[in-house]
Amino acid sequence: MLDNLKKYKIILASASPRRRELLAGLDVDFEVRTLPDVDESFPAELQGGDIPLYISRKKAAAYRALMADDELVITADTIVWLDGAALGKPVDEEDARRMIRNMAGKTHSVFTGVSITTKEQQYSFVAQSDVTFSELTDDEIEYYVQKYRPMDKAGAYGAQEWIGYIGMSNIVGSYFNVMGLPVQRLYSELKKIG
Repeated sequence: MLDNLKKYKIILASASPRRRELLAGLDVDFEVRTLPDVDESFPAELQGGDIPLYISRKKAAAYRALMADDELVITADTIVWLDGAALGKPVDEEDARRMIRNMAGKTHSVFTGVSITTKEQQYSFVAQSDVTFSELTDDEIEYYVQKYRPMDKAGAYGAQEWIGYIGMSNIVGSYFNVMGLPVQRLYSELKKIG
């Protein structure tokens, strides 16, 4: 499948093991390449899905000068949007506890911005999934933070981990988007390349 990509060397520009696993599920050959210290700041006026879309493009710009003519780079960024504010990765365990406590009993949105970049062109899109969490006790939150160490995850949780099993009561949209890469939409966009 995706024969249109045979002329490209596909690069996943992400250190995320979840994104690596999800992209591998599309049965495409790729390599992982990361740059240290890519700036992930964004203008304060951006809202919701515009934030990760902006950051995915910013990440792509950091790679563009280093790309070979035959390379296709996939960059992505995911945020949790709750009560009009973006939740990125927690800065420490207390921040992780606070984020999860604030999501308990509410619905939040997970936005992932993705950019597919070659020397000639760039396709970007954003995917949204709405996730409802049940109420969670302080003991459940503490158990998760201590056992699963969610410091590398937007919103301080992984849908594919224990907290997702016991806490996610409803999801509207792509489950894989909540994991960090909306692979069905990515596949659809990759089919258009070339």
